[in-house]
Amino acid sequence: MAALRAALGAARRSPPAPRSARAAAMEPAPRWLAGLRFDNRALRELPVEAPPPGPEGAPSAPRSVPGACFSRAQPLPLRQPRVVALSEPALALLGLGAPPAGAGEREAREAEAALFFSGNALLPGAEPAAHCYCGHQFGQFAGQLGDGAAMYLGEVCTAAGERWELQLKGAGPTPFSRQADGRKVLRSSIREFLCSEAMFHLGIPTTRAAACVTSESTVVRDMFYDGNPKHERCAVVLRVAPTFLRFGSFEIFKSVDEHTGRAGPSAGRDDIRAQLLDYVVSTFYPEIQAAHASDRLQRNTAFFREVARRTARLVAEWQCVGFCHGVLNTDNMSIVGLTIDYGPFGFLDRYDPDHVCNASDGAGRYAFSKQPEVCRWNLQKLAEALAPELPPALAETVLAEAFDAEFHQHYLHKMRGKLGLVRAPHAEDGALVARLLETMHLTGADFTNSFALLSSFPVGPGPPAPEEFLDALLVQCASLEEMKLASRPLMDPRQLSMLLLAQANPQLLALIGAQAHIARELERSEQRARLEKLSPAELLSQNRGRWAAWLQEYRTRLDKDAAGVEDVASWQAERLHVMHTHNPKYVLRNYMAQNAIAAAEHGDFSEVQRVLKLLEDPYCREGEDAGPKGAGEGEGAGEGAGPGRRPSYSSKPPLWAADLSVT
Repeated sequence: MAALRAALGAARRSPPAPRSARAAAMEPAPRWLAGLRFDNRALRELPVEAPPPGPEGAPSAPRSVPGACFSRAQPLPLRQPRVVALSEPALALLGLGAPPAGAGEREAREAEAALFFSGNALLPGAEPAAHCYCGHQFGQFAGQLGDGAAMYLGEVCTAAGERWELQLKGAGPTPFSRQADGRKVLRSSIREFLCSEAMFHLGIPTTRAAACVTSESTVVRDMFYDGNPKHERCAVVLRVAPTFLRFGSFEIFKSVDEHTGRAGPSAGRDDIRAQLLDYVVSTFYPEIQAAHASDRLQRNTAFFREVARRTARLVAEWQCVGFCHGVLNTDNMSIVGLTIDYGPFGFLDRYDPDHVCNASDGAGRYAFSKQPEVCRWNLQKLAEALAPELPPALAETVLAEAFDAEFHQHYLHKMRGKLGLVRAPHAEDGALVARLLETMHLTGADFTNSFALLSSFPVGPGPPAPEEFLDALLVQCASLEEMKLASRPLMDPRQLSMLLLAQANPQLLALIGAQAHIARELERSEQRARLEKLSPAELLSQNRGRWAAWLQEYRTRLDKDAAGVEDVASWQAERLHVMHTHNPKYVLRNYMAQNAIAAAEHGDFSEVQRVLKLLEDPYCREGEDAGPKGAGEGEGAGEGAGPGRRPSYSSKPPLWAADLSVT
């Protein structure tokens, strides 16, 4: 214990320095983390590039890494690392139990977490390495990318027989850092940490985040790429997953791309492609390996079909909770069907199918409604990367059979649950859902809160759309001010004028991809012009009529669901239970994350920990009040965390939340 505290104190006093072999040998032995047993199968079974000759412990220099899936790397120590938050459920996966009762023991535990989860010291058995992968970014092949800010530590085997890969994100430069420094800052690390855990507790397949550690080390970042850089604190996230391999892991074998002229660093190495595929199938799809051990083609076909199905189910889950990934490049698509790499993500507040959560995505390639088709496109790129192990024509057939059917089936199944339709499905259910989303869009309704309110919709005798319930729904709709704000132009007027002039040259517009820009901007202008003619009372009346019409359809469908039921009370109880387990009360809205970040940047981590606890129980349990508060209700609703005030995160977001920008 004394040695551990002394080592942490030395790290706080000293500037970061490369770790030499001698220094590594002198690192303190862990106490709380001593039971972690590493068995680093990926490094044994896949080719690993040894670092080129150079000074011992020197940071990895950026370079191409041909003929390897991993390259050795070393974390670069941070000054004064300290824990922002720990996720107890994620740590429990590794066999690390709940915190001890004593304050001294908790302090020692956090000191150990700060030391080892920052990369300032290595756990016995850890073998840091960076993974080599390529990717299609915004539709174009980018060539070698790789873990530029993340490091594989190794794989921990637990007493439960599970194997978990540990990864530090933000631990320093690797061969794949290009011109970057391999660091992550506090704001992005808090967002990744919170969202990884939020997604898990929503029931969505995801990588996990066990710890977030910050420091006194700083880097310079230009957050919005607007020429206003500033110093920000470095932070590291301890990520946990069965594997962080991705579609782009197979794109390192790509030959020269006809559009960009780039190639993967291991182009032509069919032997390594086969080796990687064997490793992935045998390790993460053992049932497929066992079923087709004697027929490689059938095995590879079954593998690709299962990846397509998992991906289809995953994106269906995203659509049902309003999650926008933001950077759905092939290098951000998990080979085992997990949500991976939380960069500029966002959850919908006001429902908008064209919502783009990434301010860098000017073309709207990764808009919310486009996520299913983008994931399908990414699967096509994975299929291309698997050839000749999987013939392209066969892969195309498999994708056509597997993806769309799986997506639509899973999406409708989840949406029926959100609407409390618990008996036999009906053919018109898809249209009912589509009209609900259209109503949400036209009225600017809050996606999460509107679904949560539907569980309190009265069934049985009575008017099809009770006024009291309609009033509660209308509170969740956007005000005239909010609707005008949402329809404000995104383009500079001069830029739009130039593009309008360019309409006379269709080839030029196609080249720069501007048709969609112009169409969206003109639609926004028309919407704003319509809103300027409305009064708040007229908008409210329109919204009431739209919701009343849909609720009448909904009541009719619920009556069909209850038809022939002998015990209506049991049916109603089942309906409420299903709705409460499908409609979250809390998702990680941007303004929640921003409140936590703002406090943490001033040294107060309590809001991060508070938000984490809310996200660990996102669904309303039976017996709770399922209805969210309206705007302005609750303690300090939506106004941020001022002195003595905490925002009510089940309320409709405050107006300032619409101005938050994530790149």
